[in-house]
Amino acid sequence: MLASCSHAQTARVEFNNEHSKLDLTFSLTGVDTSLANALRRILIAEVPTLAIEDVFISQNTSVIQDEVLAQRLGLIPLRGNREALRWLKWYQKDEDLPDHEPKSDENCVRLSLNLECRWKAGGLEKAKQGITDPDQLYENHSVYARDLTFEPWASQSEKFGEDDVRSSHPDILVAKMRPGQQIELLMHAYKGIGQDHAKFSPVATATYRLMPTIDILRPIVGADAKKFARCFPKTVIRLDKVTAEDVAAHPDECAGKEGEPKAVVNNPEADTVSRECLRHPEFADKVKLGRLRDHFIFRIESTGQWDSDELFLESVRLLKVKAARIKRGLEQHKK
Repeated sequence: MLASCSHAQTARVEFNNEHSKLDLTFSLTGVDTSLANALRRILIAEVPTLAIEDVFISQNTSVIQDEVLAQRLGLIPLRGNREALRWLKWYQKDEDLPDHEPKSDENCVRLSLNLECRWKAGGLEKAKQGITDPDQLYENHSVYARDLTFEPWASQSEKFGEDDVRSSHPDILVAKMRPGQQIELLMHAYKGIGQDHAKFSPVATATYRLMPTIDILRPIVGADAKKFARCFPKTVIRLDKVTAEDVAAHPDECAGKEGEPKAVVNNPEADTVSRECLRHPEFADKVKLGRLRDHFIFRIESTGQWDSDELFLESVRLLKVKAARIKRGLEQHKK
């Protein structure tokens, strides 16, 4: 088990400058493993998103079976106005309403899909000539996530504004059709969390690893330095030149080798904790590998509903809410 970090050390978050909206890497230091894992589990299972739950199919003459089509639609990540998504209430089934009836403008988002594949003008003649490119022959032969249409109620039109509900990745291919085939359906999307179903999870991956440490105990110079660098991913080890100060400090290893390459740890974060260097006897007593037990390197890949940095901040907010709830419960228990 990993030891707890010192209570005197202050927790710190340092973001990577190269992060994007869908991909984020940052370092979390000065915290216990239990806190880092709590944030990871909240990211995966407790940050709410919007996903398609009910699909009402009026027409489906494509080769995709109804249940497979419904599953594909349910797995399409949706995004929209962030404040409007927060405004949406959690769905609770009303037994008095049939499934196909709209639930409420406050807890249900409606989307529709209606496409029919047709021959393009002159497409049939081109097919007789031996042309097989579907883009030249057919219209609407590929059904994409961008073909989903938002069907808002009046209040939702006001809430979502121009940032309406749509797929986070419009180029997701849902189905393929040929002339005469049609898909017509209505969808109901609700707010949920990954703990209920994976389709509600806002992340493709949310992982962390400990920061590697590489301690060079004795100088590694010359050809050994180049060999040592090849034992690690690029940028982990840098090759400097042996200086007069190195010769004075380590005469046994550096005497007569001034100007030759010397191995220096450059970017330990890029290390994959490989133990390749320990397989070579010449490095056995010159290097020590380890990991910092209170330095976590997080990697968050968003599926698109939330930006990657927003996801981390949202997980911190939810953790504070859970902690406050536990604190209130303990105070009531004391009374």
